[in-house]
Amino acid sequence: MNADEIIFQIGAPESLRADVVNLFEEAFGEKFSVAIPDKKKRLKVLSEGLRLDFSAAALSEGNLIGIAGFQSTDGSLTKGISLKSLFKHLGVWGCLRAVSIFSLYHRKPDHSELLMDGIVVNQNLRGRGIGTQILEILKAYASKNDYSTIRLDVIDTNPNAKRLYERLGFVATKTETFEFLRGLLGFGASTTMIYKLKA
Repeated sequence: MNADEIIFQIGAPESLRADVVNLFEEAFGEKFSVAIPDKKKRLKVLSEGLRLDFSAAALSEGNLIGIAGFQSTDGSLTKGISLKSLFKHLGVWGCLRAVSIFSLYHRKPDHSELLMDGIVVNQNLRGRGIGTQILEILKAYASKNDYSTIRLDVIDTNPNAKRLYERLGFVATKTETFEFLRGLLGFGASTTMIYKLKA
């Protein structure tokens, strides 16, 4: 497979929703399991809640091979995960637990910035520049829609991602440390990185 065989686009096709959920679970399932421990219920919540139009996707021969979520003031990839859905699948106490955990991850963009919400590439195809191209598509989208910056947060347990973002022009602006939550979240620090788009 070479780069010419891969299609990069904003918005994953609805026909590939199950693939998006599975890839999302592969990358972020451990993180989401803190809020929703039951994998079967977690997948149902994700399947109902992901808004595929808030993503950048990489496709090859009709298959999803990579995806990145993003957030703006208009919505986000995970914005469709509602209280109604959480209550439906988790019950009262499970819903309250999930909401409490998700609140720790909450970030809000302003009108001038696009907020990245995770990126993942099929584990068999990593190291081929697919993640880099997905980020380039996001940069182009942000520029076209008059955003001035792209913001992301990278956790201390993922130094490879931090190096990738630095190579692509993202600059670390601050690091927040919360060691008291490491046992719960699986990480104890998060670095905010900014990419400034040309005017």
